[in-house]
Amino acid sequence: MGVDEFYQFLISHTPTHTDNPVETIIEDFQVNSLPIKKFVNEFWTSRQRQSNSLHEISYRACFKAQLPNFFITKLTSPEDLVYDPFGGRGTTIIEANLRSRRGVSNDINPLSSILTKPRLAPPEIHEIADRLNKIEFDKTKSSDFDLSMFYHKDTEGEIVSLRHYLNSRSDEGISDTIDDWIRMVATNRLTGHSKGFFSVYTLPPNQATSQKNQHKINIRRKQLPEYRNIKELILRKSSSLLKGTSKEQRLKLKENAVYQRLCIEDARHVSQINDETVKLIVTSPPFLDIVNYKDDNWLRCWFNSIDLEEISKKLTVLSSLDKWIDFMQEVFLDLYRVTKIGGWVAFEVGEVRKGKIKLDEYIAPVGEKAGFNLFGIIINKQNFTKTSNIWGINNNEAGTNTNRIVVFYKE
Repeated sequence: MGVDEFYQFLISHTPTHTDNPVETIIEDFQVNSLPIKKFVNEFWTSRQRQSNSLHEISYRACFKAQLPNFFITKLTSPEDLVYDPFGGRGTTIIEANLRSRRGVSNDINPLSSILTKPRLAPPEIHEIADRLNKIEFDKTKSSDFDLSMFYHKDTEGEIVSLRHYLNSRSDEGISDTIDDWIRMVATNRLTGHSKGFFSVYTLPPNQATSQKNQHKINIRRKQLPEYRNIKELILRKSSSLLKGTSKEQRLKLKENAVYQRLCIEDARHVSQINDETVKLIVTSPPFLDIVNYKDDNWLRCWFNSIDLEEISKKLTVLSSLDKWIDFMQEVFLDLYRVTKIGGWVAFEVGEVRKGKIKLDEYIAPVGEKAGFNLFGIIINKQNFTKTSNIWGINNNEAGTNTNRIVVFYKE
C-alpha cells in the first residue's frame, strides 16, 4: 500500500472479530508544533494464540506476532526486506519468514539469536526425539552454585548434563540445527509457573527471580521442587511449537531461512545492512528503565555460558528521558540510512511511569528530525490479556493492553 491507500484503509477499518465493532477514531493534535494524527481502533485481535505456534516463546517486553503481521501484510510484498533493530525473541523476523519476506533481526543480547535462529528453520519432531535419546544425562551432576530452590536434585543433574553436552558441541564446532533447537527450548523452559517448566512454581518464564526471592516464594506457597523429566518437557514444548506448521511449510521455511540474517550489533549502526535496502522496519525499543535484562536473564545466561557482566555493559538501560531520546535519535539516523525510498517504519512504544510519559509523542519528532515523514500514531486498543491478569493490571491501564505505534515513511 502507498501512503494514501494505507490512510484510507485505517480510517475505514472496522474490526469484525469483536462483539461491538467500532469505526476508527481519528485525533488531531500537535507536539512542539508538529501536527500528528492518531488512529485508534482494534486493528488486530488481542486473542491468545491467534498467531503461528512458532512464536510461543516467552521474552520480557515482547509484542505479539499480530503486530508485525499487520504491517508486513499491508506494507510489503514477498521478498521485500523487513528489519527489526531490537530483535528480542525474533517475532518480526519469524513473521517475515512465515510470510515469505526476507528479514534482518538485530539485538546486542546474544540470547536473542539463541531464541530466534532455530525457529527460522525448525527441525522435524522425530529428529528432536532421536537426538534427545542419544544425550546421556547424569542425575548426580550439580551446578557450581546453589539451584536447589528452583530444581529437584535429579532435574538439576539433567540440566547440568544438557548444558555440558550443548556447550561441548559448540566448543568443538559441531553443533547443528537440532542442537540449536534443543538449546532454544531448554532455555525457554528453565523456569516458569506450571509443570511444563523444569523448575518449581516461580515467576512467568520471561524472567528469572533471584535465589533469595525464590526461597521466599517456596515458603509462601509451602512448596518443594519436584522432579521434572527435561527430555519429556523439551519434546512436549517442541511439539507445541511445531503444531502450527505442516511439513511442507517447514520445508519452505528452511528454504527461506537462507535469506534471513541475525546481527549482534549496536542498533545505532548495524554495519551488515546496506544503504536503502529495507522496505519495512517493525520494532519495539527498550522503554527507559522499566525492564532489567540483567536480573531477568541471569539463569538463561548461565545455561548458555554467556558472560552476564560483559553483556550488561553493552545493554542499553536508560533512566533519563533525555538520554533515551538522544539514543533513539542516533538509532533513527541509521534507520533512515537503511530504509529505501517508499519504505516504512513502525516503531512501537508505550506509556511508561503509569502513563505520565507517552513515548510515542516523544519519538514522533525524533523520526522527523532523522529525515522521515510522519504518517501518524496507530493505537491498537485491546481487551484483557493473560499477561495483564497475571500482573493484576486492569484493562488498558499502564499501557499493558494498548500498543502505540509511531509510523513513518520515506520519500
